[in-house]
Amino acid sequence: MTIETERQGKTLIIRLNRPEALNALDVDSMRAFNQELRRFRDDPYLMVAVVTGTGERAFCTGADLKRTLPPETSFAEAYFHSYERSVDEGLYVRAITISELEINKPLIAAVNGHALGGGAEIALDCDLRIASDNATFGLPEPRWASVPAVGGVSKLLRAVPRAVAMKMILTGDRIDAAEAHRIGLVSDVIPAGKLLAHALEIADRIAANGPLAIKSLKTLAMRTEDLSLSKSVELEQLLWGLLRDTKDRVEGRTAFAERRTPQYQGR
Repeated sequence: MTIETERQGKTLIIRLNRPEALNALDVDSMRAFNQELRRFRDDPYLMVAVVTGTGERAFCTGADLKRTLPPETSFAEAYFHSYERSVDEGLYVRAITISELEINKPLIAAVNGHALGGGAEIALDCDLRIASDNATFGLPEPRWASVPAVGGVSKLLRAVPRAVAMKMILTGDRIDAAEAHRIGLVSDVIPAGKLLAHALEIADRIAANGPLAIKSLKTLAMRTEDLSLSKSVELEQLLWGLLRDTKDRVEGRTAFAERRTPQYQGR
């Protein structure tokens, strides 16, 4: 299987599994990745997903350049087709554009090695990024006469200072884990052998919180990025009001008063 999944409690591990190609993705593995993300989104039990790669050499090095050559059909034909047909006709980047799936649950990228091109874009599309101490990040597309197509430019410019982002974007140079941490691209740098355990520990801490609150926070993160401050605060108040009378919010306050762990039901 080019995409492997494993459930651990309320967390789903999604593992990109093409180590012989540094976890570069061909079209079939992109489709499978998209399908697993949809299943995670629609599963009422799962709360968090951790995306990682097989082995310690690479998280994902983007599209497999040998297996994603241009098709005979034109871009215009593919662009106006449905998702399935557009992917068949060469617009495979749609399969790894996570933002289009509108997943209202947290995604954690556990970057175990190289995250390049589409691999870096997948990591940028996740809500949290942690890295092994041997990780690297880069958008090398200009070296191959192309540009990122899964939001890499837009999201990198939002994730780190503009001058740093533009240097990476225009040169195609990569940065190491220490530099990624220094500029705020990742929150944690962990020894390679302990990376997944650390990611799962974070996932468990998230999953212990109120499910409706976590979904509301993810919704706020997605919806407020392009809003004015006043509109953003307004949406926060609306979601606060939406949660105010839920059973989980009452349970949280009751558990606090009784000095016990809350038992949330997502209601």
